[in-house]
Amino acid sequence: MSYKESDLPLTLKHGEMLTLDDGTTIRFESNGEAKDVMINESFAPAVTLFPSNDFFHDYAGGTIKMTAAFEDALEISKA
Repeated sequence: MSYKESDLPLTLKHGEMLTLDDGTTIRFESNGEAKDVMINESFAPAVTLFPSNDFFHDYAGGTIKMTAAFEDALEISKA
């Protein structure tokens, strides 16, 4: 499933992708409870989040907040 910025806030699950209005894409892969967050087409994680940890990403439309969940999910909202 693919989401867009107008769907925020949302819970992104493994295999899903968020595309922001400026074209930035967000996806993640789970490594146990850790979530490797990839931005755009990079295969290298921008950050590895553990449950309840936050990461803020600035983009042309503002800032989004990503929070790792215990389950296979990443909570994403506008900051």
